Amino acid sequence: MLAILSDIHANLTALEAVLADARARGCDSFISLGDVVGYNAEPEECCQILMASGIPNILGNHDSYITTGENCTRSKVVASIIDDHRARLSEASIAWLGRSASFVRDGDVLMVHGGPEDPLDQYVREVDAAIFPEGVNVLFVGHTHVQFQHRFGEKLFCNPGSVGQPRDGDPRAAYAIWHERRLSLHRVRYDIDRTISVMRARGYEPFLARGLPLGAQINGRIDTIVAR
Repeated sequence: MLAILSDIHANLTALEAVLADARARGCDSFISLGDVVGYNAEPEECCQILMASGIPNILGNHDSYITTGENCTRSKVVASIIDDHRARLSEASIAWLGRSASFVRDGDVLMVHGGPEDPLDQYVREVDAAIFPEGVNVLFVGHTHVQFQHRFGEKLFCNPGSVGQPRDGDPRAAYAIWHERRLSLHRVRYDIDRTISVMRARGYEPFLARGLPLGAQINGRIDTIVAR
């Protein structure tokens, strides 16, 4: 049984809760769809857990800010957090992030962080049957932090949601299980107060955590994915 995680975003408590839940359900393999780092305050701890557990990672845009040395140009807030994470990450963790795959293809199953057109940074907020590349019948994406699945005939689209910063109005950590071509979506309660307390202890401004109890972006916005 494969547990599919995405957008951990340096939230150690959420990651530990999801791994425990998935293992209790019988999962014996795992994959991360990217963005291990960014937003929350424990990037090194999250990388170390994935590394120690042998969990492969697909490169996310926040991961790429670390590995390329380039930073986010869309948000000064994001850029400042990446600067902080770069200082907190060990050389081993940075090297591990640098070995992340651009995508994973297994037969007719494709896994990316963003989307098929831009595996690194495509926000898939609307989806229809045209999104599936030739030969792909099952598509997993992350990046939007919205847990969602939809079938288009024989084709299946899934965003497992975000482990560390859900934005779909549900603050519980999200992930998916893929087993014998059957998909199930899961949510896990975790100690949000602990995550927030670590952020404050490490000097993060309080506003950076205000979306966590809401399952929202930092500015309070709730996001969706729509099937057409």
